Amino acid sequence: MIKWVLALAVVWMLLILAWKVSSVARFYIKFSIYAVVSFVSATCPIPLMLLRPKSSKNALFPAAALSCCAKYVLGLDIKIKGKENIVEGSGSVVLINHQSVVDLIVLAELWPVMERCTVISKKEIFYIWPFGLAAWLWGTIFIDRLNGVKAQDAINSTGEIIRSRRARVMMFPEGTRSQKEKLLPFKKGAFHLAIASKCPIQPIIVNRYKFLGPKRFDDGSIEVSILPPIATDQVSRENIGELIDKTYHIMQDHLDSLDAQHATTTPNNNIDKSKDI
Repeated sequence: MIKWVLALAVVWMLLILAWKVSSVARFYIKFSIYAVVSFVSATCPIPLMLLRPKSSKNALFPAAALSCCAKYVLGLDIKIKGKENIVEGSGSVVLINHQSVVDLIVLAELWPVMERCTVISKKEIFYIWPFGLAAWLWGTIFIDRLNGVKAQDAINSTGEIIRSRRARVMMFPEGTRSQKEKLLPFKKGAFHLAIASKCPIQPIIVNRYKFLGPKRFDDGSIEVSILPPIATDQVSRENIGELIDKTYHIMQDHLDSLDAQHATTTPNNNIDKSKDI
């Protein structure tokens, strides 16, 4: 028993030393902690989640755990601005720029602030148990992206969920992670959903993750900006291109303004945008 305690103490001390002296070691340690906390906090409350299946409130414990991990372990200072712009009285399609797996922290911060949140995921995630079960229990909407008919049916049913439950569906319109200067072209799925539900689009922009880089995960800050909603009740499918362009330019312009502000305070930004993390 004593040998095990001593061995654990040595390992702990080596990890602390590696954290202090090596940015590469800190990168792997932080992401390992992030992955473990994300998985454990999502799956351990499953017995309690079973008491109220498919409720967005089931995600509040995982969100709180991940938020605390981000602030007190990963060294991230997170601020949410524009709460006064949150759509009230109806559901909405919430669009967020997608940069990294770290975006889960953004969702964790927004979940209790916006209320009645849900996300859309490909159906394959459901079969990754026990995480898939936890995701279903907090109301994740699973769709078959490879089957166009089923995907369209899912969009129509999700539109009804947004209207009837006043739900807020969080989506990444770019469809894939990117830390490039310009947002990637938006996919149409989120906009079809907004038009089907006749509910507003709620654009959200997250500042560049300057604390991330190739084999680098430093302390840093995340600024989440909730922008004014974009109405869709008068938009038809024939005008979806105009809606996409309007939303893209609003989000890109705000991201550009954030970049300009941060450039004045951190002129020696050394983030490598050629790789996504």
